[in-house]
Amino acid sequence: MREPVRGTLRRGATVVAALSVVLSGLLAGGPAAVADPARHDARLYTPAPNPDAVRQALGLARAGQYKDAAGIAAMVATPQAVWFDGQNPDDAERLVRDVTKDAARAASVPVLALYNVPGRDCANYSAGGAANSAEYRAWIDAVARGIGSRDAMVVLEPDSLALLPADCGQDDAEGTRTAARYAEVNYAVDTLEPLRGTRVYLDTGHPGWHSVGSIVPRLVEGGVTRASGFFTNVSNYYSDDAGSWYGKLISSCVAYVEGGGDAAVCPDQYWPRADAQAWLDAHVRVPASRMAHFVTDSSRNGQGPWTAPAGKYSDAQEWCNPPGRGLGARPTLRTGDPLQDARLWIKTPGESDGLCLRGTSGPEDPERGTVDPDAGDWFPQQALELVRNARPPLL
Repeated sequence: MREPVRGTLRRGATVVAALSVVLSGLLAGGPAAVADPARHDARLYTPAPNPDAVRQALGLARAGQYKDAAGIAAMVATPQAVWFDGQNPDDAERLVRDVTKDAARAASVPVLALYNVPGRDCANYSAGGAANSAEYRAWIDAVARGIGSRDAMVVLEPDSLALLPADCGQDDAEGTRTAARYAEVNYAVDTLEPLRGTRVYLDTGHPGWHSVGSIVPRLVEGGVTRASGFFTNVSNYYSDDAGSWYGKLISSCVAYVEGGGDAAVCPDQYWPRADAQAWLDAHVRVPASRMAHFVTDSSRNGQGPWTAPAGKYSDAQEWCNPPGRGLGARPTLRTGDPLQDARLWIKTPGESDGLCLRGTSGPEDPERGTVDPDAGDWFPQQALELVRNARPPLL
């Protein structure tokens, strides 16, 4: 799930406008459809695009593939998160300050995805993170200095609560590493949430992973009651409807637990909705303003999840660069749901999930017949799929 932060930060709309000018020159005599940054929600920040995305768009235009070129341009013109991982504290502070200042100049709100917790991703595809808790705390302190009093939405450590060290055999008998994970997440909440313009959201995985009764105790232990809320579906493909319903159930269950209830009896995403709603009506009477809010990731969910052919793979890795997916609904801070603060593009669409072998010896992804790029690198084949299969259409 690794997403590298860009070293040079310029306002995304400016970059795309420049790209549009270049495309216009290349499109002489051809279609003139290019991205119009003004169509997007002006209150969410658009970062500088992956340079390989710009190269792909220009190459497509030169080849006469005008619609695809315009689609890539439109995709990178859409507000999306900026990911931070692995920088030393001085660099993290500088880069976060650059992003938040650039967003403030554009009167927009940046989404900062922080991905540096020790032992992240259980040392799998996106392995890395700080070496220890002390290093992580220093990194979080630097991020806080970089944000200052400017506005920011913080997506705090994807996979940190849904994938604890205890879940992947990386803990000791005393649960030392899992206890450290909770302490690290709590430290980040208590450092960042009090900043004047910052809202912090904690990890729930996605609707096909943990039940409500499983993830809510983790959220509570991670400090969700002192944060703005939680996020769901980061880098995954579940529909907006599934994500919003999952979010409502989690938020309601957190409120129920805060009132002394047991998360184990909360309705989960597998209940019939009418039954779950009846339970909520009977047991949760807290106003939405006092409940944990949530945000969802719609960057790649336009076609929903991929289901691998039955029996084809020993480990299908359905989350990993699945074929035939599409961009989802555009980001917005106006969801119409009092519990949902935003629909966002958190995963950078077009960047690879990693080397997907699906239980084979590789090195090719057997579903694609190619060697997938490393996690966070640009994946031209997937970028085109996302643009062409976008729902609603991108252009």
